[in-house]
Amino acid sequence: MKTKPKKIKQSFKSEDEERAFWAHHSPIDVFDASKARQASFPNLKPSLQSISIRLPKPMLDELKILANRRDVAYQHLAKIYLSWGIQADRNALHIQANHTLQPHAP
Repeated sequence: MKTKPKKIKQSFKSEDEERAFWAHHSPIDVFDASKARQASFPNLKPSLQSISIRLPKPMLDELKILANRRDVAYQHLAKIYLSWGIQADRNALHIQANHTLQPHAP
C-alpha cells in the first residue's frame, strides 16, 4: 500500500535548520517518485583536465597495442592504468600507516 509523501517546508531559515530536518526525515518519505521526470543536463561539462605527458615511444606503442586488444582508446586505458597505480599506492601507504601505528608484539 502506497502512502502519500509528507509535505515539507519549502524553505529553511538556515542550513542548520535544513540539516536538522534531514537528520530526522528520509527522502523516501518526502519525495513522490511517481512525479519524477528524466533530467537532462545538456550544458554539463565533464570535470576533466587535459595534461601533456611525455612517454618513451616503446611504452606508448605497447599501450596502443594493449588498448587495441581490449578495443578501447589508448588514452582511456592509460587513465585506467593510472587509476590502478594510484589506488595501489594509496593502499600501500594505508597499510604502512596502519602497520606503524600498531604496537609491536614482544
